[in-house]
Amino acid sequence: MTWKNYEAIARDGDLVQLLGSRHKSHFLKLKAGALFQTHRGELRHDEMIGKPWGSRLYSHTGNPFFLMRPGLADLITNIKRNTQIIYPKDIGYIVMVMGIGPGVHVLEAGTGSGALTTAFAFLVGDTGKVTSYEAREQMQNLARNNLRQVDLLGRVDLKSGDVADGFEERDVDALFLDLPNPYDVIPQVKASLKLGGFFGTILPTANQVSKTLAALRANDFAFMEVCEIMLRFYKPDWDRLRPTDRMVAHTGYLVFSRSVMEKPDED
Repeated sequence: MTWKNYEAIARDGDLVQLLGSRHKSHFLKLKAGALFQTHRGELRHDEMIGKPWGSRLYSHTGNPFFLMRPGLADLITNIKRNTQIIYPKDIGYIVMVMGIGPGVHVLEAGTGSGALTTAFAFLVGDTGKVTSYEAREQMQNLARNNLRQVDLLGRVDLKSGDVADGFEERDVDALFLDLPNPYDVIPQVKASLKLGGFFGTILPTANQVSKTLAALRANDFAFMEVCEIMLRFYKPDWDRLRPTDRMVAHTGYLVFSRSVMEKPDED
């Protein structure tokens, strides 16, 4: 069983989310006979196995927890990380624009902690594939462990190396770069991406975006888009509904383009 268990009850081997006070989450994989320990008390895994999702359980000290099946965004925002991850608000738009779905082969450079890799692996299904390059061994090991934790490692081919030397893959459906200098490797991207394929990248500053747009234009890419995603949460109080005091605003500029056969006419 995995965290993708869509049955009505939690099973041995499932990855579960325990929600306690103030929406604090705990993630654990159920194992018969094991014990979950927290400052709010202990819960035996046997007390969770076989319970319906959404059940209210109590620790030995009487503190309540709700047994939940975790969502993809929950897993991504709570993965172990050494660096900044791409947030679900950006990931959601990335996968929609780039057509990531069952059977797609998506190539990624800059695995990092594996947040976007996890989303790609979930969406391509058993018939698709994710190939992800990372130059830093420590980060690749972290991503591997994170993917293994959510039972998605089998869909991902993790590779080491400097993408300036090029990618081994050809005719991939989509290619995403999470690198500080994507403009330096656009020729390598062009060589691996099928004609009509989707390209995407995320960048923190406008000058990086400008360089990337120029490199895309020089390498026969077209239909370029630049955007950023804003997300504002509201306090869910039906008597005093208002925005929360803080919001996640700019996390990066998203750049998208398509590989074409020849350079399009200037606008």
